[in-house]
Amino acid sequence: MSALKKQHESFASLLAFALIPISGLAMDVYLPSFPEMAINLNTSEANIKLTLSIYLISYGISQLFVGSLVDSFGRFKINLIAILVFSITSIGIIFAPNVYWIIAYRFIQGIAISIIVVSKRAFFIDVYTGEKRKHYTSLLTVVWATAPILAPFLGGYLQEYYGWRANFYFLAAYGLLLFLLEYVFSGETIQKKQEFSLKSILHVYKMLLSHVDFSVGIVLLGFSYTMVMVFGMTIPFIVEHQYHLTPVTSGYCALISGVAIFMGGLLGKLLMNKPFYQKLFFANLLQLIFALLMLLTAPLNLGLPGLLPFVFGIHLFQGLTYNVYFTYCITKFPAYAGTSSGIASGVCYILFSILSFGIANMLHIRDQYTLSLSYLFCILVIGLLIFFFKPAMLKGVALSYSNT
Repeated sequence: MSALKKQHESFASLLAFALIPISGLAMDVYLPSFPEMAINLNTSEANIKLTLSIYLISYGISQLFVGSLVDSFGRFKINLIAILVFSITSIGIIFAPNVYWIIAYRFIQGIAISIIVVSKRAFFIDVYTGEKRKHYTSLLTVVWATAPILAPFLGGYLQEYYGWRANFYFLAAYGLLLFLLEYVFSGETIQKKQEFSLKSILHVYKMLLSHVDFSVGIVLLGFSYTMVMVFGMTIPFIVEHQYHLTPVTSGYCALISGVAIFMGGLLGKLLMNKPFYQKLFFANLLQLIFALLMLLTAPLNLGLPGLLPFVFGIHLFQGLTYNVYFTYCITKFPAYAGTSSGIASGVCYILFSILSFGIANMLHIRDQYTLSLSYLFCILVIGLLIFFFKPAMLKGVALSYSNT
């Protein structure tokens, strides 16, 4: 495959940004369809939630290995194959006879999307340097946050007027369009391929994870996004079963969550040059205040108007936290851009896929009170990580800045 042409660099960057949200689109667009899917496929709510959890686990585990592949064999060709597989499996889900086929297709999609996202995150490390690299990588989580904004909102309307399968028609069409554009306008970007051997791969993994600020940060990111996933998995049932409203309303609730995450990401970018640790500390403190107020006002039964302002505040500072720490993790080791990106995102996804499924089902979240308990649990864990590992974080940040 030919290298990326200089004249196509800007458009290829736009295509990369268009592909970054694909993991969120595949995750969020069908959330408003959960109740109808359970009825239509004659299965339990837990099985429908499992289609999401399996996708997330597959996506997370795959990234642990995909990073080494794209660092050793290049980004472009494997990315094209992955986009095509994603589109084909989306069509397979449309015609799936039962939920177990959907679970299998979603497992495959997790692998394909991990290849797409890891290769496209590495694209910006390959192509840009210095301040441009910081600018583009800090935009990654902001652009990714467009998926939680648009996907459930779009999915709510698709569900209301065309049924749950329309979501996967949309995903298939989106994938095929980007496949064609990538084939024509993109190209290979890796400058120096890493040796592909088990020994060298394990050495890189050991080196990356030996940095406490990096490894603790991954756990922190996992608990941070668990809050968003628990909300996404449970809000359709809260809206439709407790408040007896339509899937469109679920979409609007997810839209509010997505706008908050997007604004938090923008805030993280605006505060890019502010002290690293202070940003994390104050974001966690403000989240704790919102969650406590949410818990204390739950007995007032104020409905969605009483619930959503607290969700907005918590997700706003979740977006800030995620942007700050994820940008730090993926830019810390530019020589191993694919591997570090894969490990950071992969472990994070494994964590929050398991945590969100477990919390949503163990707490039987059906109202403001139980949702606030899930938030409090995650926020307190993040606070403890920030407190106990403060020296390692400060040391890691100081070393990273001294090497740039």
